[in-house]
Amino acid sequence: MAATSGPGLIGIGDNVVDLYRDRGIYFPGGNSLNVAVLARRFGLSQTEYIGIIGNDAEGAHVWKSLVEEGLSDAWLRVAEGPNGKAQVDHDESGERIFVTSNLGGIRRKVMLRLDDDDFALIERLGHVHSSCFSYIEAELPRIAAAARQLSYDFSTNRDSEYLREVCPHLDLAFLSGQGLDDDGIAALIDEVQDCGVERVCVTMGERGALWAEGRTRLRQPVSKAKVIDTMGAGDAFIAGFLSASIQGVEPDRALQHAADCAAESCGWEGAWGHPALDKPD
Repeated sequence: MAATSGPGLIGIGDNVVDLYRDRGIYFPGGNSLNVAVLARRFGLSQTEYIGIIGNDAEGAHVWKSLVEEGLSDAWLRVAEGPNGKAQVDHDESGERIFVTSNLGGIRRKVMLRLDDDDFALIERLGHVHSSCFSYIEAELPRIAAAARQLSYDFSTNRDSEYLREVCPHLDLAFLSGQGLDDDGIAALIDEVQDCGVERVCVTMGERGALWAEGRTRLRQPVSKAKVIDTMGAGDAFIAGFLSASIQGVEPDRALQHAADCAAESCGWEGAWGHPALDKPD
């Protein structure tokens, strides 16, 4: 993969707003956008986001919020239709419960296609992160050819056919180990590595995270947190890891930084703040 002149990160793909139905407010979110915003917040000076927003109030709020976080709006596409929106409830302990979503809104219908300017940015910053919610699988071969490193969050998508489709283009895979015991996580890592990704990180909630690079395994415990809201904590972990590793930090220290960042993110509302009042049509 092509070299770059300096460390930077581009999130490409999904953005949403997370509507807290019990409170009538929403926050900007979505894995690719969250990682770009939070990597900057956690110490990486050059981050950008390429994606599609809707031409509604939610899309406008995502636009406004990412600019307030220091990202450029030069790489946004505005499409006529609803922005991605997820609806969230909270249980008695405050833990979030995802209820439903519009599956990315207009983003699912329009699809993101990259142009020469986008690829020039990729070649300049070098590192790209995307996710299984981004509808960008068709662009992965070209992104991989232009980028120094392509990381990808599969979340809980462990479908073997999907892994075989996507993994050959990746340098680093993140997955959720939700619902898996240690044997299941070990088998998942083996499957992803067999599909072509040597470096794999599985997040395991309160059990921490497991890093695999070839046959090496590193287990990272969670860091102590004062919990206000756990929304986006997994994305904060990814952002923390990438913000450190892109700057040359070794995996063990990058994992600790990631755990600290995930804990820090639990101290604010939403994935990275910026609440807005929901105004139903």
